[in-house]
Amino acid sequence: MAAEELIEVKFRLADGTDIGPNKYSSITTVGSLKEKIISLWPKDKENGPKTINDLKLINAGKILENNKTLAESRSPVSEVPGVVITMLVVLRPPMADKNSEKLQDGSPKQSGCSCTIL
Repeated sequence: MAAEELIEVKFRLADGTDIGPNKYSSITTVGSLKEKIISLWPKDKENGPKTINDLKLINAGKILENNKTLAESRSPVSEVPGVVITMLVVLRPPMADKNSEKLQDGSPKQSGCSCTIL
C-alpha cells in the first residue's frame, strides 16, 4: 500500500493572520479541515465560527466543497510540489434575525430607490 501524501496547508483569515501551516493527509475532507480551523480559531477574535457551515475555504479562486478531499480540491496548475498551500478562510456573516427585518413600527423594509423615465 502506498503511503498517503502529506500536504502542507495554512489558512489565511480575513484580517491577514494565519492558522498553520500544518500537514494534512491528501484524503482529508474539506469538512474535516473546517473542523480543525474551528478548533484552532484564535480565542481573541470575536464572532468566531460555530459550525463548518459558517466557513468557506477558497483555494486558487475556487470555493471548496465539504465532501471533497484535499487531493480533489488541489489546483495542479497553480501549486508547486513541496510548497505550502495558502487557503483563504471566509467567515459567513451571521444570519439576520427574521424579526429584525421589520422596522420598529411593524412595517416591512422598503427599498429607497426608484426609477423615472421621461
